[in-house]
Amino acid sequence: MTTSNKNEIIGFELWAEKNQNIMNAAAFLTLLIMCIGIIGNGLTIIALVKSPRIRNVASAFIISLGAADLLFCVVVLPFSVSRFLNFNWAQNPILCSIVPFLQYVNVGVSLLFISMITINRYIMIVHTSLYSRIYRPIWIASMIAFCLTLALGMQIPTLLGIWGEYKHDPKLGTCSITVDRWGRSSKTALFIIGFIIPCIVIVCCYTGIFWVIRKSENRMQKHQISTRSDPNTKSMQAIKRKRNEWRLTKMVLAIFLSFVICYLPITIIKTTDPDVLHPVLHLIAYVMLYISACFNPIIYVIMNKQYRKAYKSILQFGCCKTATKRMPVLRTISKRLHPHGNLPPSAHVNSQRQTQEEGCKTIVSQVSIALETMDNNNRNMSSLI
Repeated sequence: MTTSNKNEIIGFELWAEKNQNIMNAAAFLTLLIMCIGIIGNGLTIIALVKSPRIRNVASAFIISLGAADLLFCVVVLPFSVSRFLNFNWAQNPILCSIVPFLQYVNVGVSLLFISMITINRYIMIVHTSLYSRIYRPIWIASMIAFCLTLALGMQIPTLLGIWGEYKHDPKLGTCSITVDRWGRSSKTALFIIGFIIPCIVIVCCYTGIFWVIRKSENRMQKHQISTRSDPNTKSMQAIKRKRNEWRLTKMVLAIFLSFVICYLPITIIKTTDPDVLHPVLHLIAYVMLYISACFNPIIYVIMNKQYRKAYKSILQFGCCKTATKRMPVLRTISKRLHPHGNLPPSAHVNSQRQTQEEGCKTIVSQVSIALETMDNNNRNMSSLI
């Protein structure tokens, strides 16, 4: 066997040994993505659970999508970091089966949830009359269960070694789906069922949504030109409702496009370079794949004002709880500043009003009152002297 052929067989592992600085940089980026993903997806789940304004039918799927990404960050990405740092966990047959199994399940679940959100937007905008009949709690739970069952079911044959198997691939330097003892692999079928078909469904749904939104815009323009009657008619309200729904739909479209952008490089590079002749491209594709786990919360913040408010309220709530714990200390300081008596009644009234009106700003008002009274005491002492 020639040296060049040997390099081709163990392409990624050999390249990684010679370029450990690049691998360390990839490990740092993956760790950063993991931290952002855990914080962002965790905040998203809490915001959707605690904020009634953004809680709707689609939020059930968005919570499920956030939970899948959170699980990916917590369970899968630490192994990717250790892999880039040359910790050889891939030789453990149990880990070599579980880690890729969870990774492929996460990919399938994520795209299925995005498909469900897109179908939800399609029915909401295009078939409004059917929406309330389809999206009842029992049916929503069934849809989520279907996504999880399908994503898990597609990976079970490979996990059991019936249709391909999870093994260490020396070409890729990691554990992945490889051929079984009969020479079969499930990669092609999984790519078609778990990626191509959902993408086609999503594209068809958005085509219908664009068509309806375009017609609504044209009707609104004609209505404004032909008549100056009261705009609060049923027709105009329906058009405005569709436009409001379109804002959330655009956010879902951005999620789908970011998903495709993140997963397309790894799909292309694995198809066009199976012998790993260009390891650096494989490394970039893997990092792009990991970015998808932290992309969605960033999209929510950029594209949706209500989500921004929900995130902000959660963060402020945490600050307020911390500030509330400091109230006894401030009261003690206030008492020490007034050893000969309590605060004036007017100060109590002002403090109570500010407490009711400004919430967490009560701390500032009490400190201000205390400092103001201390200044008055100092002035009185100066006058006596």
